[in-house]
Amino acid sequence: MFCYQCEQTAGGTGCTKSGVCGKNEDIQSLQDTLLYGLKGIAAYAYHARELGAFDPEVDAFMHEALFKTITNVSFDLNQYLELVLKCGKMNYKIMEVLDSAHTQRFGNPVPTQVETGTLAGPGILVTGHDLLDLYELLRQTEGTGVNIYTHGEMLPAHGYPELKKFKHLAGNYGGAWQEQKKEFNAFSGALLATTNCVLIPPEGTYLDRLFTIGITGVPGATHLKDRDFKILIEKAKSLPPLPPAPAKKIWTGFHHTAVLSLADKIVSAVKSGKIRHFFLIGGCDGAKPGRNYYTEFAEKVPQDCVILTLACGKYRFNKLDFGEIEGIPRLIDLGQCNNAYSAVQIALALSKAFGCGVNDLPLTLILSWFEQKAVAILLSLLYLDIKGIYIGPTPPAFISKNVFGVLQEKFGLKLISTPDEDLKKILKR
Repeated sequence: MFCYQCEQTAGGTGCTKSGVCGKNEDIQSLQDTLLYGLKGIAAYAYHARELGAFDPEVDAFMHEALFKTITNVSFDLNQYLELVLKCGKMNYKIMEVLDSAHTQRFGNPVPTQVETGTLAGPGILVTGHDLLDLYELLRQTEGTGVNIYTHGEMLPAHGYPELKKFKHLAGNYGGAWQEQKKEFNAFSGALLATTNCVLIPPEGTYLDRLFTIGITGVPGATHLKDRDFKILIEKAKSLPPLPPAPAKKIWTGFHHTAVLSLADKIVSAVKSGKIRHFFLIGGCDGAKPGRNYYTEFAEKVPQDCVILTLACGKYRFNKLDFGEIEGIPRLIDLGQCNNAYSAVQIALALSKAFGCGVNDLPLTLILSWFEQKAVAILLSLLYLDIKGIYIGPTPPAFISKNVFGVLQEKFGLKLISTPDEDLKKILKR
C-alpha cells in the first residue's frame, strides 16, 4: 500500500508517517463511514428532490464531505470524527425535508390495516421506496381492472390519504427485500422496482415481467422513463390473473402526527405503570444468520412494554399479534427507514411531556444493521446524542476497533448479545 504523504510503502521501513498516513486504519474507517453516510443522505435527497424539495446546506455538505474522502486531504482523526457527526446532522435535516415533502404531497399518514393476500385479477407488485412512482402508477391504472400491491418498504404507502384513496391499492404482498427471489417468482403479475433493494432474478424466472424506473436498473429488465407505465400495465393484463388468496391484516401508518395524538394516553399509561418501557426495534433486514434475534426479542418483550418499528426489519415480527395497552397498540409501525425522523419526534415530545432528556426516557433502540441508509440514520442518532443504542447482528466491518471504542465510550453504543440477556440488562434499571 502506497503512502501518499511520505511517498513510501505505508508502514514500511522507509515510511516516516506510518501513524498518520492516508491509509491509517482509523482514518480509513472514518472515511468509509462518511462515504456510507453520504450514500444514505443521497438516497433521501433524491426522493425529496423528485418531489421538488431540497436543502442547500445538505447539498453543500455533500460536496465538502466527499472532498474530504479524497486521498491526502486530511489526516486529523478529530476532524473526521466531527465530520462524521455532521453527516448525521445533515441526514437528520434531509429526513425532515423528505418527511415534509411526503406529507405535503400525500397528507399525514393515519393508522391503517392492510391486507396481505391477493384479489382475483391482474396485478402489479411495487417494491422500493418511491411514493411518487407509486402515486403515478395508481393514477394511470385507475379504472383498468389492475390491482396494485406493495412490497417491502412500500408498505407504509397505505397510510397516506392521497394514496389510500385509490381503491385498487389492494394490499401488501411478501416481506423484506431478501425474500424477493422467492416472492417475486410466486407472484404471477408484473413487477416494478422503484429504488434500491432490488435483486437480479435467478435465470429462467421473472425477468421478462420485471420493470425498473428512475435510478434503478437490472440487466434484461424493461426500464421505464418519464413515469409512463403504459407497457407495464399492458404486461400485467397479459399475464395470468392472480388467484383470490385472503390473508392476515397488518397495521401501518403510525406517523409521528398520529402517535402524538395519543400522547395524553401514553403519558398517563406510563405514569400509572401500565407501560413500563418502549423499544424501537427496526432497521434494515438481511439474510445473514443471526437476524432471528429481532424476532425473538420482539416475542419476549413483556406485555407491559410497547414496540415501535420502522424499515424492512419489521417483517421479522409485524405479523405477530401483540395486542394493546389501554387502547395503545403494542406494535407501532412508524413507516419507512426515513421515518426514523418520526421516531425522533416522538421521543422529543415524550421527553418534553415528562420533563426529562431523551436518554432518561424508558426507551431503548435495538437496530438491525445492513446498508448505507442504516449508517446515515445511526449517525443522525449519535449527532442527537442518543445513548445506549444496541446494534447487530454483527459489528460494522468498516468500523475499526479504535473507532468503535470511541463510539462505545462517548455514546454507550452496544452490540447485541441474546434477547434474554439484553432484555435483562435493559429492564433492570
